[in-house]
Amino acid sequence: WCTIAVVSAQMAATTAAAGISGRPLLISSRRRSTAARRTVAAFPIRAASSLDTDASSRSSVSLDTFQPSRQQQLASRREALALPAAFAAAFVAISSPSPATAAVPPALECAVELQTGASGLQFCDAVVGEGREPTKGTTIKANYTGRLADGRVFDSSYTRGKPLQFTIGVGQVIRGWDEGILGGEGIPPMKVGGKRLLVVPAKLGYGDRGAGGGLIPGGATLTFDVELVAAP
Repeated sequence: WCTIAVVSAQMAATTAAAGISGRPLLISSRRRSTAARRTVAAFPIRAASSLDTDASSRSSVSLDTFQPSRQQQLASRREALALPAAFAAAFVAISSPSPATAAVPPALECAVELQTGASGLQFCDAVVGEGREPTKGTTIKANYTGRLADGRVFDSSYTRGKPLQFTIGVGQVIRGWDEGILGGEGIPPMKVGGKRLLVVPAKLGYGDRGAGGGLIPGGATLTFDVELVAAP
């Protein structure tokens, strides 16, 4: 115990002689450059002040005595003025409605009566597209809104802010979609830019089982507004 006390006393005397208390307030030239680099990320004004100190005084000036220069004061003021603008921009970004909250467009209206294909699928074109026609096995993009017979919307890509992407003609979607977009007997294919109303009987939709945990009841006839966005 006596040996430990003696050693502790010697260390305390050495510390006092070097002017060190708790943390290194006085830094040698070599240690100052390292400390300055470490301080830049969190305390730029303080680090800049230490770097401006004359080399002859670097070993005897306390970090706590540094005063910011005129340029640093102006920089601090500019940063302070910039904060309200930054917060305002962040608030606008947060409060702006996202694509996921977009409204469902009104139901499509056709100038002609519904036509019926050989399969029983009914359709009419509200807008005839002028772009490419999709081909079986290619990946296309389409926006849509699905409604029950009473007009209630059960699903819509518009509320998600992006079209549905899928491979056409390979059974990734219900048969009424494959036929209604790709075309079939008595049904012409859609073209990019076109908007088509599809009335899908249960046998071309979700059958007697329905879907969505009862959201779409079994045997339901469904109406889809389909907009062909892209096709290779």
